[in-house]
Amino acid sequence: MQREGAEWARARVAAVGELAGGVAIEWGSLANGYPPVLRTHDRFGDRIDEVEFHPAWHQLMQAGVENGLHALPWREPQRGGHAARAAMFMVLSQAEGGFGCPISMTYAAVPALRAQPDLDAEWEPRLTSLQYDPRPVPAEDKQGALCGMAMTERQGGSDVRANTTRAVPLEVGGPGTAYELTGHKWFCSAPMCDAFLVLAQAPGGLSCFLLPRWFSDGSRNGFRIQRLKDKLGNRSNASSEVEFDGAVARLVGEEGRGVPTIIEMVNHTRLDCVLGSAALMRAAVSQATHHAAHRSAFGVLLSEQPLMRNVLADLCLEAEAATVAAMRLARAYDDARDDSSAGPFARLATAVLKYWVCKRGPALVAEALECLGGNGYVEDSGMPRLYRESPLNSIWEGSGNVICLDVIRAMSRSPEPAEAFFAEVGLAEGAEPRLDAYAAKLRDDLAAGGLQEAEARRVVERMALALQASLLVRHSPPDVAGAFVASRLEGDRGLAFGTLPSGVDFSAIMERARPRIP
Repeated sequence: MQREGAEWARARVAAVGELAGGVAIEWGSLANGYPPVLRTHDRFGDRIDEVEFHPAWHQLMQAGVENGLHALPWREPQRGGHAARAAMFMVLSQAEGGFGCPISMTYAAVPALRAQPDLDAEWEPRLTSLQYDPRPVPAEDKQGALCGMAMTERQGGSDVRANTTRAVPLEVGGPGTAYELTGHKWFCSAPMCDAFLVLAQAPGGLSCFLLPRWFSDGSRNGFRIQRLKDKLGNRSNASSEVEFDGAVARLVGEEGRGVPTIIEMVNHTRLDCVLGSAALMRAAVSQATHHAAHRSAFGVLLSEQPLMRNVLADLCLEAEAATVAAMRLARAYDDARDDSSAGPFARLATAVLKYWVCKRGPALVAEALECLGGNGYVEDSGMPRLYRESPLNSIWEGSGNVICLDVIRAMSRSPEPAEAFFAEVGLAEGAEPRLDAYAAKLRDDLAAGGLQEAEARRVVERMALALQASLLVRHSPPDVAGAFVASRLEGDRGLAFGTLPSGVDFSAIMERARPRIP
């Protein structure tokens, strides 16, 4: 936090940490044990489309909103706002990840709405309020509001240009004009929100709209929840299929510019995918290192057995690399206000880290679970919930292939993102010869052949490792940085955790990561 400009929020993050390590653990357990239920009709047969949650869900949401996880950079536009929020988000997400979905989308909606000043003036004060009010009433009747998002449809998935939802203008005008929307969305996250950013086909092409759930007079908009998704993980959060039956929405930005308009929201939610995966890694490493420090097998503590020490140290390296990269990425969103190179760096680094950090999450959590053995396989340990949650961030907001294609797109449109990216990696130049050689070869390979689609995953992986190694070389202890470079950048690399080379100081790495519990 100090390095990334968020030192001023240290006490606030510590308070969130105390909450996350205490009562919030029980909230997460209850919210998952009693997942949301859809109530489509009331007892008189009238359509209500309401989602019922366990009280623990509302406690998690209230904690997130009161601490500004959905709004801090917009409420307090000072240096380090995004980094401070990132630290809070990663800490509280370790207690439960599901509540992060509506928190993240509300946070991310603000920069998208700022492209439409009249709508922003109306909605930003609600979306940045620290009042959590889950009542199903018009946004005009309460101080705080939440925003969801609905882009994908059955026939298209990530190919949103295949959307068939239609938007018919109800009046003549430009941005901010009212339209009537008819169609469906295969995935609408957090359908209990007060408004949604959605994509629909207008006369001028695919466009972005703000769709409120309620009209100001209390009547319901044509927003129908068809069913809730029965998901692998993230079960505390409601995800749904919805239908728009003549729903009234307002145009955000220009007709035909829906994807560029909503991409501001998508980029910020992709940042949160990186933060969420880093949080899951940290939670898993905490469990594994603590268990191994207190569990004996064959008369010796697990943490003192050479093979287990290799595994644990390897997991610690991965989690630290994810965390330092996530915090650096968050700072880029702060710097973009004043530094012309920060925007291009954030654009490319968000995609690169979204791909790699989110990909590494499931593998790390699976290995950490194995460190607990059979104890880790039972629900009481909390590890199965982490395991089910771990693939989520790699799928949401663009799966692996989609993200790699986005990296290609960013690098082909302008040289600035790649230049900013390698300038960041180059800040470690001269400190670690192995990193220098790795980064130079990566640059040469890209210059020689560009980034070909069939090879994109391998190249994006190499970019992520170069960035993580550069950050660790500059900011982490030599034991951590040296072990990461030796195990990730050099030729003889194992494909599983626990294959660190000889000479690594396992104890130094493990002790740095093991939680201290009074």
